[in-house]
Amino acid sequence: MRRPHRVPAATRTAAVSAVAALALLTTGCGAAGELKSAGDAPSAVEPQGLWPDLPPASAAPYDYGEGETARIPGVRVTGGDVRRLDPVAVAQAGLKARTNRDSGLDELPDATVRAIEACRTAPDDCPVLAPYYRDLTGDGRDELVLGVRMPDRQLAVRVYMPDGERLIRIMSTYDAVISVELAGHDVIMRAPSVIPGYEYRTAWSWDDRQRAMLPTRDEILRTPDHREAPKPTSGPSSPAHPSGSPGAHSGSPSGAR
Repeated sequence: MRRPHRVPAATRTAAVSAVAALALLTTGCGAAGELKSAGDAPSAVEPQGLWPDLPPASAAPYDYGEGETARIPGVRVTGGDVRRLDPVAVAQAGLKARTNRDSGLDELPDATVRAIEACRTAPDDCPVLAPYYRDLTGDGRDELVLGVRMPDRQLAVRVYMPDGERLIRIMSTYDAVISVELAGHDVIMRAPSVIPGYEYRTAWSWDDRQRAMLPTRDEILRTPDHREAPKPTSGPSSPAHPSGSPGAHSGSPSGAR
């Protein structure tokens, strides 16, 4: 049962003061230094639906990979602690995972797959970046956030959640990113726009009903005046570095350099 909301005393006092101030405004006092009414506020206009006879869409126009999950085979999460996992082993095991649906966004280019498989023998070329840890689901346990470098300045971002002793991938997407950030319970990806001075920003958030990370906010924004968003290019570049501190992992080669 929902508890009744109690208004704090300070708020109630402020409300009384606001009512008194409003009364002064409506009296039209014209003495010097006193407040005067600025007139009536504009009326709110309700949304107007356009073309109501159009049939509803039968399919999504594009696929973010939202809601797609996969159990990572052969990985045991001891005590539900993802910090004990070897991120390279997770990335390698993930190559064999089967998703609950096929968006294609969990797939990696053949060259990237070969580089992940060769991380032990060729660690300098390993595309798996240093891991990050954050409680993104709000259950008090950290999730594992991995980045995998791809050709053409693309970065695959994947989030793994402990489920008992199982490991579940709850987010898998890729983009040509400017940066990746962890903010609260969100994973925020910034990507360049074809419009100079603008960038795309997508926030992925945990959805308890879907049991997956969903792109809850997708927007195009102006970049700050002191910099411009880089243009998409096919040339090589250094990998994106998410904000915060990467977790330490022993015996795990990483592509973060």
